[in-house]
Amino acid sequence: MRGVAAALEAGYRHIDTAQMYGNEAEVGRALAASGLARDAVFVTTKVLPGNYAPDRFAGTVAESLDALRLDRVDLLLLHWPNPAFSMEKTLELLLAEQDAGRARLVGVSNFEPADLDRAMAFTAGRIVNDQIEFHPLVDRSAEQAAAERHGISLTAYCPVARGAVAQEPILTAIGQAHGKTAAQVALRWAVQQGVIVVPKASSPAHIAANIDVFDFALDADEMARVGALRARNQRLVRVAGLSPTWG
Repeated sequence: MRGVAAALEAGYRHIDTAQMYGNEAEVGRALAASGLARDAVFVTTKVLPGNYAPDRFAGTVAESLDALRLDRVDLLLLHWPNPAFSMEKTLELLLAEQDAGRARLVGVSNFEPADLDRAMAFTAGRIVNDQIEFHPLVDRSAEQAAAERHGISLTAYCPVARGAVAQEPILTAIGQAHGKTAAQVALRWAVQQGVIVVPKASSPAHIAANIDVFDFALDADEMARVGALRARNQRLVRVAGLSPTWG
C-alpha cells in the first residue's frame, strides 16, 4: 500500500495490478486513501490464467473489483495465454465483463503476434492493449509491428529489465549526457516509441526517478544505439505451464 500511495503522491495516474500479484486489496486501500477522484486514476488488472474456466471467470473479476473498491476497472486483461482453455471462449468471457460494465476497456497480456491476430479477428477489434515484457535487452519488434498493424497500444512490464539496464555502458553514457540514469534512459526509449511503461518500484526514490523522464528526449542516434541492444534478446519472464502461444 505504501508504494502505491507514494506513486500517486509522486504523480502516477496509472496503477497496474493483477490477481496473480495478490495485492489488489492493498491497491484498493491506497486508492481510497488518496482522495483522488475515480476518473483521475487509470486502473488496470488482469485475470489469473487459472480463472479462465467459465464457472470462475466472472466471479473472480467481481472479487477483484471488491478488493480494489471499484465498480469497474479501466482496463481488464487476460494475463497469459492458457492452452488449457479455448481462446475464443475465454475472449467471450472477457467481452462479457466489458458488456456488463465491469471493465471500460479490455485487452490481453503476453500475447505474441499470432495470438494477437487471432484475438483481434475474433473480437472484431475490441482488444485495445497487449501488455508484454519490453525493455532494451529483448527484441519485441514483431510485437510492436503487430500492435501497429492492429492500431492498439503496447504496455511494457519489466521496462528496466529488473535493474539489468543499470549495468549497460551504452545506457549509462547516454544517461550521463542528459543528467539521467541508465534506467531513465531505458524508460524514455520506450516512451518515445509510444509504449506505455509500468515500472515496478517500492522505494520513494525509485518511484520519483521513474516518472522523471519527461524533461529530456533521445535523439535518433541515441534511440538507435539503445535499440541495438535488443539483438541480445534476453527474455526474463516465463511462467511454467503457460504457453507463449495459445493452443
